[in-house]
Amino acid sequence: MEVRFLRYFLAIAQEENISKAAERLHITQPTLSRQIAQMEQELGVKLFDRGARKVTLTGEGFLLRRRAEEILELVD
Repeated sequence: MEVRFLRYFLAIAQEENISKAAERLHITQPTLSRQIAQMEQELGVKLFDRGARKVTLTGEGFLLRRRAEEILELVD
């Protein structure tokens, strides 16, 4: 998995909105949605529960968030 995907994941987790995260990352919302769907498929788990205006982390997503933060701290 690329570090870029972890940054995308964390942006969504922090913003709780895919469109806002995409704006923050300077990419389009459909691109970000596809990347996260690909990440979920690769990992074999659902990372977010998607609502009309907000996304929330699933249990697996919460665990990945903690690990992603640790990994990115080491990378940066």
